[in-house]
Amino acid sequence: MITLHHCHQTRSMRVLWLLNELDVEFNLRVHPFDRSLRSEEFLTRSPAGRVPALEIDGDVLWESGAICEVLCERFTERGLGRIPGEIDRPDYLVWLHFAETISQHTAALTQQHIALYEDSMRSPIVMQLEAARLGKCYAAIEGRLSTPVENRDYLLTSGFSAADICVGQAVYMARHFATFDGFPALAEWYERITERPSFRSALPPEGAELLYDQPFYPPWPR
Repeated sequence: MITLHHCHQTRSMRVLWLLNELDVEFNLRVHPFDRSLRSEEFLTRSPAGRVPALEIDGDVLWESGAICEVLCERFTERGLGRIPGEIDRPDYLVWLHFAETISQHTAALTQQHIALYEDSMRSPIVMQLEAARLGKCYAAIEGRLSTPVENRDYLLTSGFSAADICVGQAVYMARHFATFDGFPALAEWYERITERPSFRSALPPEGAELLYDQPFYPPWPR
């Protein structure tokens, strides 16, 4: 049996989305985003006290990118990964892990806007720089999707994959700090992938405690 340890609106959402897409049986344990993640019990699953943690086949895995690779290799018949030797394998790995580049800038902005409660603690320079860096990430995706290649509806020429899931989830988070203005191909791709039932099922349920209490946080000054 597979068990995913998850917090709403965190990187574990990409693993939840992938599990939904793989259509496999799993248990979902939702944790509050608080100090309970630092408990001795949880640290046995994730040494840094972060989600996701995935229990599978008697092992416990952490790090969302690694978990997604393992799941795609475990369920190769679902076609969401790209195995060694496939022509899209290098691009698959690059885009799968590009999600972390996006996420690190979003994490910095989450800290500035949400974790720091007083304006005196926040840095206008950091907030503006990180929002601009998200724009650079958007530009990279826009460039990829705008390449005149047949059937480039997704990040890989061969079609939808876990790379779209990982990058799509990272963009889902990044939207709280950077808009899609000027990125039409990105906007169309995001709408396309988030219409999938597997994405909808990974969203926080109604009434759930959320990390973000507003849809968009403008760069400083507010």
